[in-house]
Parts: sequence; structure tokens; C-alpha cells
Amino acid sequence: MSIHQFFLILRARYRVALLVLLLAIAAALAVSLLLPKKYTAQTSVLVDMRTPDPLAGGGISGMVAPSYMATQVDIIGGDRVAQRVVKMLRLDEDEEAKAAWQKANDGRGSLEAWLAQSLQTGLQVQPARESNVINITYKGSDPDQVAAVANAFAQAYLDTNLALKTEPARQYAEWFDEQTKTSRAKLEDAQARLSDYQQKAGIVSTDERVDYETAKLAQISTQLTAVQGETTDSQSKRAARGDTVAEVMQSPLINGLKADIARLESKVQENNVNLGVNHPLRQRAEAELASLRSRLVSESARISASIETAYRVGKDRERELQGSVNAQKARVLMLNKQRDELNVYRRDVEAAQRAYETVSQSASQTRLQSLSNQTNVVRLDMATAPMNPSSPKLMLNLLIAAFGGTLLGIACAFLLELANRRVRSTEDLVQMLDLPVLASISSGRTPPRKLQGSHQLALGNGSAA
Repeated sequence: MSIHQFFLILRARYRVALLVLLLAIAAALAVSLLLPKKYTAQTSVLVDMRTPDPLAGGGISGMVAPSYMATQVDIIGGDRVAQRVVKMLRLDEDEEAKAAWQKANDGRGSLEAWLAQSLQTGLQVQPARESNVINITYKGSDPDQVAAVANAFAQAYLDTNLALKTEPARQYAEWFDEQTKTSRAKLEDAQARLSDYQQKAGIVSTDERVDYETAKLAQISTQLTAVQGETTDSQSKRAARGDTVAEVMQSPLINGLKADIARLESKVQENNVNLGVNHPLRQRAEAELASLRSRLVSESARISASIETAYRVGKDRERELQGSVNAQKARVLMLNKQRDELNVYRRDVEAAQRAYETVSQSASQTRLQSLSNQTNVVRLDMATAPMNPSSPKLMLNLLIAAFGGTLLGIACAFLLELANRRVRSTEDLVQMLDLPVLASISSGRTPPRKLQGSHQLALGNGSAA
């Protein structure tokens, strides 16, 4: 179908199309006037995700921000906020609401839940595009009521957001208080065990005491080593010959006696040669020589006896010092054992102290969080009662009806044309008869013209049109 045929059909059936258009506009007008008027109120809240929490610390990262905003939207549209709105507006005390609930559910279920579900039907929560603002919109038939409900939803969301923050902190605070009491009891028990052990062992300052006893052990060990060296030296002198002992060889008296003996021996030899064996001088020299030899033997024996005595005294001293060393070692070992046991008690006290401080700090922080009255949500504006209804929109409905009625009217015109096909132009004859057009004549309502162009006489099968 060509454009020319389209307009010819439309011109012939314009009354039908116009009638359908008028009916559509009239229907839209009637529906718009008959439908109850709806009013829309809107308020907004700002969710601050960058400012860190002054108590918990840290903000919300950019990766979790979209999910966080979606969670806040779900919270606003959830049952908890809606039921809080019911409580705030005291809708559950309205007799008409109770009667409607009785009629709808026959008294089954919860009135608050039913009213909350009714409120949720007119609620629309939508986050603003590329921002942290959440728009709360409520639609209803009463302009004052929709503003009140929208503001109530915003306030209920603020209260719920604060409750979701403080309720877990309050529960944690109670749990941490119990843990604090338990940790304090453990710390006091550990300190009591430490004090009892110190009193039982008589320990005042274990480190200084151990240092003193250790130094004393080192001093006794040094004395023992010196005495052992002297005893070993005395023992070696005992095993040697008397005249080879250093004390004997270095004694001035013995050396003097040996010199006198050598001098008298020389004199005796000389007297034996000069005076003979029986000469009184020779015999007196022999007697002096015997006396000197006796003194030499006696002095050597005295030095050997002194060495023996020194050896015995050294051995006794060695045994005494060895016993002292053993006793001091046992004392130092006992002190070390006491210090180790004391350190165990001290570590128990320190561990209990650290646990108590950690739990006490956490308890203080959670207690502060439970008492907080600030959230990261800020109220931006208040919803006001709308002056004009948001629906039905008369002009928009009329424009839609006009557009739809035009399309429907054109469709009806074409349907009527297809049901009762007429010849509107030479093109229709060509399409229906599949014959060439030779000529055409104009209708009587138009002045006669010369036959030219498309105004030709059309003959086919012996008939004219």
C-alpha cells in the first residue's frame, strides 16, 4: 500500500478515527476524574561512609559501599522499621484500623505486622544516583498523613540504625563484664599464690640473694682450688727424697751446716794426714763433724715433718672446703629452683594481668559503644504535606489517550476498510484487476479537464470505470 492509498483511506474513514480518538480522550478524562487522588511526600537521609567511627575506628571501604547502601535500603523497607513507624504514629491504637484488621484477617495474626505491611505498600525507597543519599517516598490519599508517614519512616530508620549499632555492643558489654570479673578473679588468685609462695620460701629479693650465694660459691671454689694446689705440691714433696726437697735445699741453716760439714771433713782429712788418727785435735774435729751431721739430719727431718704437717692440714682444709662447696652448690641450686618456681608464679600473674587489661579495655570500649547516641546517618530534610496530587495526572493521561486513540482510530479505519474494500484510486484497480489503465474520467463534482496524465479512460474487459 502506497502513501497515497493510505491517505485516501484515512480521508474516507476519518469520522471513525475521529470518533475513536474522542472516545479514548473521554474515557481517559473520566478515569482520571473518577480515580482517587494520590499524594506523594519525600524525605532524604545521608549515609556517611567515609567518616571513621570515633569508638570502633575505621570507615567503610569503597568495595563494600554498594552492598552497604543496598543493606540500608533493605533495612528502611523492612518489617522492623515499619513496625516502629506503627508504634510512633500509634496506628495500632486506631479503632478504625483495628476494625479493618478484624475484617481482613478475622483477628488472626498480629495487628502491628498487618499495619506494617499496609504501610510498606505505599513506601518506595531508592538511593540517589552516584551519591550516598537515600530518598524515602510515601504515597497515600491524605497529604498530611503521607508527610507524617514519610518523616516517621526516616526517624524510625535513624532509631533502628542506632539500635543495630548499640544492641550488639550492649550484649558484648554484658559478656565482657562477666569476662572481666572472671579475669579479675584469676589475677587475684595468681597474685595470692605468688605471695603465699614468697612467704613460704622466705624470699624477699630472689635475684640479689642468688647473686650473693653464687659469688660466695665462686669464692669458696677459688679457695678450694688453691688448697688443692698446695696439697698436691705437699704430696709431691713427701714422695721426693729429703735432701732434694726445695725447702731443704733453700734453707740457709742447712746450707750453712753443709758448708761447716764440708770444712770439717776437709780439716779431718788434713789432721789424719798430719796428726794421725789418735790425735786429740783430730778426734775433736771428728766429734764436731758428727755433731754437725746430726744437726743436718735433724734439721732435714724437721723440714720433712713440717711438709707432712702442711700436707695433712691441706688435706683437712681441702675436705672442709669441698664440703662447703657442695653445701653452697646445693644452696644455690635450691635458690635457682625457688627462683624458677617464683618466675612461674610471676608469669601466671603477668598473663592474668594482660588478660585482665585486654578484657577490661574491650569492656570499656563496648560499654561506650552501647551508650552512643550518634550514627553515620544524617537527616537531610523533612517531608511536607504536598499541595497537589501526584496521581492521577490529568494532562499526561490525556496525552497518552490522545496518542493511543489516534493509533486505535487509524487501526479501526483500516479494519473497516479491509472488511468493506472500496476502490479509492486507479492504483486499487491495477492491484485488484491486474490490468493496465488506459484512461480515466473525473467525477461530476469537479470541472472537466483535458485528458492527460492519470486522468485517462480506463477500459478493461469491455467495461469503463
